[in-house]
Amino acid sequence: MDGGQYFGMAPVLSLQDLTKRFGDTTAVAGLTLDVEAGGVVGLLGPNGAGKTTLFRLILGLVRPSHGHAEVLGQSIRSPAAYLDDVGALIEGPSFLPSLSGRANLRRLAAAGGRGHDRVEALLGRVDLADRADERVQAYSMGMKQRLGIAAALLPDPKLVLLDEPMNGLDPAGIREMRGLLRGLTDEGRTVIVSSHNLAEVQKTSDRVIVLQKGRLVHYGSVEGLEQGARFVVVAEKPGSHPDLVELCRGGGLAATLVPAGVQIEGGPKEAAAVNRHAMKAGITLVEIRPVSVDLEESFFELTEAQA
Repeated sequence: MDGGQYFGMAPVLSLQDLTKRFGDTTAVAGLTLDVEAGGVVGLLGPNGAGKTTLFRLILGLVRPSHGHAEVLGQSIRSPAAYLDDVGALIEGPSFLPSLSGRANLRRLAAAGGRGHDRVEALLGRVDLADRADERVQAYSMGMKQRLGIAAALLPDPKLVLLDEPMNGLDPAGIREMRGLLRGLTDEGRTVIVSSHNLAEVQKTSDRVIVLQKGRLVHYGSVEGLEQGARFVVVAEKPGSHPDLVELCRGGGLAATLVPAGVQIEGGPKEAAAVNRHAMKAGITLVEIRPVSVDLEESFFELTEAQA
């Protein structure tokens, strides 16, 4: 799925200079961001980046120190106006271990004024119908995570927040979770997934948000993050590549001679500049192509640069 298709859609989450401080510690620092409706959005960042605090702000569990935000068009300072349309699994599922999965869900449903029919539908939705009468203490980690997602879906939310849903899962459990997340978006929901599993985010997400020390360092498609804002140019005569490197560096561009040609840091603006430099020097370019890099490499480049 092309993450670019979402841009321009009405945002489910709109942040303007959103800030949260705990004493002398700033957990979220001036976030300004619009998250468009639809798809799976990966929320990435090292420990202490502000991911869980952002979720807690959205859910009204903590109040912002500064700035403004809207969730589903409603002010973050009045969470009661939108929480019926938000489902969340934060810091792992929490259930009574001596009760069955069905009994736990029924307790939560009753607290929210929802009936047993909704519970039964969700047990089937997360593939737990056959194990629903077993005690939760006998559930595997993957089963507990799926039960947690069922609990998050009780209000039939438009926006779903999941904090590390892949945590502790084996490969089979991760594959099941991936299918479940995609199924939620196929139903028209927006799912924001916090994760440390970069490879899984790469497979699951349409767009990614990268935070470092509470600040936004990237928001866009997974493909955009993978490209890492660099490209390679190839001249018609390979012997002119060293001259092209010097021309680019003289023009203030970061250029490196590589086996394929000349690698340059930047995007379309820098590519146009390289083309101009080459034309003035009489060097004919036959190819300009973006460089795809590993998501993990891009992630560490972004977060280390911000740090």
